[in-house]
Amino acid sequence: MSRDLVAMTTPWDGALVMMVDDESMMTDVIQTHLEDAGYTRFVACNDPRQAVQLIRQHQPDVLLLDLMMPGVSGFDVLQAVRADEALQYTPVIVLTAASDPATKLRALELGATEFLSKPVDSSELVLRVRNTLAFKRYQDRLAYVDMVTGLSNRERFTRRLEEALQHALPQQAMLGLLHLGCEQFRQTRETLGPRAADSLLQQVAARLINVVVPPQDRDSAALHPESLGLARVDSQDFALILPEVTQAEDAATLAKLVIQELTAPFQIDGHDIFLMPHIGIALAPSDGQTANGLLKSADLACSKVKGHGKSGYEFFSAELTARSIERLTLTNQLRLAIHRDELRLHYQPKVCMRTGRILGAEALIRWQHPDHGLLLPGRFVPLAEETGLIVEMGDWVTQEACRQMALWKQQGLRDLKVSINVAKPQFDNGHFLQYLQKVLARTQLPPEWLVVEVTESMLVSDVAWALKQMNDLQGLGVHLSIDDFGTGYSSLSYLKRFPADELKIDRSFIIDLPGQTKDQAIVQTVVSLGHSLGMQVVAEGVEEEAQLRVLQRMGCDVLQGFLFSKAVPPQAFEALLLGSSAQQLVNPRATEGVPS
Repeated sequence: MSRDLVAMTTPWDGALVMMVDDESMMTDVIQTHLEDAGYTRFVACNDPRQAVQLIRQHQPDVLLLDLMMPGVSGFDVLQAVRADEALQYTPVIVLTAASDPATKLRALELGATEFLSKPVDSSELVLRVRNTLAFKRYQDRLAYVDMVTGLSNRERFTRRLEEALQHALPQQAMLGLLHLGCEQFRQTRETLGPRAADSLLQQVAARLINVVVPPQDRDSAALHPESLGLARVDSQDFALILPEVTQAEDAATLAKLVIQELTAPFQIDGHDIFLMPHIGIALAPSDGQTANGLLKSADLACSKVKGHGKSGYEFFSAELTARSIERLTLTNQLRLAIHRDELRLHYQPKVCMRTGRILGAEALIRWQHPDHGLLLPGRFVPLAEETGLIVEMGDWVTQEACRQMALWKQQGLRDLKVSINVAKPQFDNGHFLQYLQKVLARTQLPPEWLVVEVTESMLVSDVAWALKQMNDLQGLGVHLSIDDFGTGYSSLSYLKRFPADELKIDRSFIIDLPGQTKDQAIVQTVVSLGHSLGMQVVAEGVEEEAQLRVLQRMGCDVLQGFLFSKAVPPQAFEALLLGSSAQQLVNPRATEGVPS
């Protein structure tokens, strides 16, 4: 055995040794030998009928077990220990005077760890106990300690939390749990590599220890961080038990201290790393009375903070639970929606500012939910993105839009340009181009009828790849549009390289027209920029006549918004298409509904 293993356990580390033997004189002798060696925590059981119950009660670090006992043998006790989930990994040193191979083989089959022959030699006893405890400590470290930070891992933390709850609940005491999440761990791993990410985790763990451990105890905590009520419970998450909480504000105060401690930058390989910690707080018994229930509540509260996009903390609430259950149910139903033909495409007209004619439309997805009615994309598209369903959903949109356009073409409707939105996963993995080729061939749709919309932020994440994708799409003959323009971070040098036909001004710049002079300046700049690059400029989210008049004066080309029409089913769009005229824009008429 290596020195490192032996050093992990010393006689003074508080290990509990238990012995089961029907002869009290034997247990007295063994106890004396062990106490002389420094093992002062010793429990004796001289009635084998009570052995299993006492072992469960004390949960010893090592069990010394006599085999030959009346009534209940050591074999029976050993079998019961190994069948108990809480005891099954307890080291068992068997004591026996029998030397026949069959006895030893049977004990090994039942899970004996070591053997000691009677009469017991004191030196051998101490050595075997020491080595067994050392190996147990080593195994525990592998099984229950996070190797990067030295803190407890999720399994050990869950057990510790369950014990804390069992102590607090009968006394009607409040117990708090903090769940800390930071996305910057993943970002650091992706940009600087795993070694840098591990260094960041270690530094965060050290700062958390400084928050929760008094200065006089920090040396001990540094030596045994796994002994704290603090753990790394996931790749990007830590958790902390607050065993004595008199009021909810105590937990909030600690959360503020943690956020303050983690606000200062971390030095990693010459880089300043700034964290944005999100903390969820759950309190027992109101938010959960089991370890898993409380962990779930704190995790949900942490996710709520993450949704705000900034540092902070939130308490768990029943409303949050109901929303989470609804979200989970909706996600499961969404998986079946495509195959159950529950998805719909509605079409929002794009109208020429000069003539008032409908030039085309944007195809917008809807979900005809069997219980909740028609759902707008804000209710389910984020779920599709989180679960990976967005690619399959995007394929459905492509297929359905092209099918509908081909049908309109067969009906003799004039040439249209219908836009479809491409999600980032579709664009990034190269799948969309191949799928679109197949759909265009299958539907026999002229590619110039189709406009593919990509967002500005999608293009700037990898300019070289985006440029290749757009050139390949342009090679198919489809038109290209840059959506949500003005909300990303692209430079003009990038923009002029993208082979786009259309520039769409994000509705966030339209909504306050004509009152906001800064928004007017931005919109005018985008219109001029688009025209200088040979692009048609579309203003989306136009809802008021005053907005329309400003955009007309600025020379914007196309209107899209509730001022003319919300997104409507195919048949209603056909009626709009046949009845559209310049007069409808001269005397604009808003329709009821909510923005798509």
